[in-house]
Amino acid sequence: MKTRIQSVVALIFALLFSIFSTAQSKPEELAQQSAGAWLALVDAGKYAASWDQAAELFKAAVTQNQWLSALNSTRSPLGKLVSRKLKSATYTKMFPGAPDSEYVVLPYDTSREHKQSAVETITPTLG
Repeated sequence: MKTRIQSVVALIFALLFSIFSTAQSKPEELAQQSAGAWLALVDAGKYAASWDQAAELFKAAVTQNQWLSALNSTRSPLGKLVSRKLKSATYTKMFPGAPDSEYVVLPYDTSREHKQSAVETITPTLG
């Protein structure tokens, strides 16, 4: 009886691990989680931390000072976030102006205090 219970427990654990691994392995889902955490930094005004968390490809193209300046001049006048809704999640291995890699393009419909309608596009890359 104990062996049967151990087998059932092992099977349940294997099934749960399989379900969890499958859910975690989809690049679109991982990208959405990553983008959500990164956007939370930006929304909180933690611009330096958002640059620190950005991909190396991004950091090579934009210095931290350039990033801070750009966000301070463009986001601050828009006011606080009112809403943000993901429109789609598109996996691709090519992105204009970037080396071939694994990307997920995530456009969001966004509303802010002083800008009712905008589209923010976040493009996480593997790594």
